[in-house]
Amino acid sequence: MSSIAIELAPVPPPANPLLTAAEFLERFGHLSGVELVRGRVVWENRPTRPAGEQPMPRFRHGVVSYRAVRAIADFVEANRLGWIAINDTFVRTDTDPDTVRGADVLFVRFSRLPAGDTPDDLPVPPDLVLEVRSPTDRWNAVFIKVGEYLRAGVAVVLVVDPDSRTVSAYRDDGGQQTFREADTLTVPDVLPGFAVPVATLFSPAVG
Repeated sequence: MSSIAIELAPVPPPANPLLTAAEFLERFGHLSGVELVRGRVVWENRPTRPAGEQPMPRFRHGVVSYRAVRAIADFVEANRLGWIAINDTFVRTDTDPDTVRGADVLFVRFSRLPAGDTPDDLPVPPDLVLEVRSPTDRWNAVFIKVGEYLRAGVAVVLVVDPDSRTVSAYRDDGGQQTFREADTLTVPDVLPGFAVPVATLFSPAVG
């Protein structure tokens, strides 16, 4: 009796194991433009991107980011209110599996994180997170990130959009407030007394 050869289907390679926040920070904590989303590494809202190939911010994005940072930081530091951090500072927004986002700007009150030595990692959710939308940021991805920040305990999330020249404020009660160029940006529940004309974030430089 002749034997019948049976060709077995190839066994798929095992899926990459999910990373914890600690493992992610150990491997990618020195890089910018990378986040951990439900245990998976994401480069600029894409599932995979080789290290060193993440897009650099455009000039307008950098100018608007600087102006937003300066407006908030000058007020916070003048009034000794708390900590300011920038440049994709890692914020843990979920656990099991872990999610770690990179905030453009964040603020934490001294009442929640006392002044003193700077910890390596943020032990509490920020009071405020500010994100400057870049041309490569899809709105659905922006809204997902906003929701994660709010669920993690961030009181207010500001999204600065250079294209529409607006600043939108989101809160965990579902409320959204949009500030346009003619408006004055205020965040009374987090930064009482803070006020900056929205136009100054987008206006041309004066030589």
